[in-house]
Amino acid sequence: MTSWRDWWRRDDGLNDRPRADVGDDVRVYAIGDLHGRLDLMETLLDRIAQDGRARGSMQTTILFLGDLVDRGPNSRRIVERMIDMMATGDEVRCLKGNHEELFVLVARGEVRAVPTFRKAGGAQTLSSYGLPPLDFERMADRAVADWALNNVSRSHVDFLDALPDTFETGDYLFVHAGIRPGVKIAEQRGEDLRWIRHDFLDHQGAHPRMIVHGHSITEDVDIRDNRIGIDTGAFMTGRLTAIGIQGTARWFLQTDPTA
Repeated sequence: MTSWRDWWRRDDGLNDRPRADVGDDVRVYAIGDLHGRLDLMETLLDRIAQDGRARGSMQTTILFLGDLVDRGPNSRRIVERMIDMMATGDEVRCLKGNHEELFVLVARGEVRAVPTFRKAGGAQTLSSYGLPPLDFERMADRAVADWALNNVSRSHVDFLDALPDTFETGDYLFVHAGIRPGVKIAEQRGEDLRWIRHDFLDHQGAHPRMIVHGHSITEDVDIRDNRIGIDTGAFMTGRLTAIGIQGTARWFLQTDPTA
């Protein structure tokens, strides 16, 4: 079992740099890509609750950065859990990832999205809704789209499709994939916010806000002067990461990478 000291990770060595500020009266926990790992989600939420109690009462937002579905075994149950959590108030938010975009297209019968959905781990998602993986592999793209249209809950599809692309507070902007460098936040395209990779990751200049993102897997937290990446490949590594932010302080919580 991972100890408090192991999973309460600090970004030591960065304290000499100017810090973005979320405000002293707000605490935010942002969680990286889940990809069907309900077990890791529940473990990390427990650790966030422990961390919040240790730090004291504070207005808190828990934010999921998208990619709830695909690759892992429990996409449907994660969507159900997210719907229940978000129904309780504004304390829990969730962004739309590129995998939600693909899933919604397929579940609305869009055949053109099925080939990419197959490569993105869609078999595991539809398996969680009742389609055996071997059937998925043998079915033509039209048959997959028709099955999803007729078997995936419409309330789940509508919920995922309505998720926002950004969450902004203080000096921070939270997105799934990143932003297009040089473009004002208000003018960013949803396609970039959900899919962008190298143009964003390779950019070394300042952004209008400190960007916290998932989407691009790294072995551990990827801390740069202009962005912080927290997708640590939970579906295959067992390491699901959250960043905690309060004022100018930030810290990291993780699940056991052997899980």
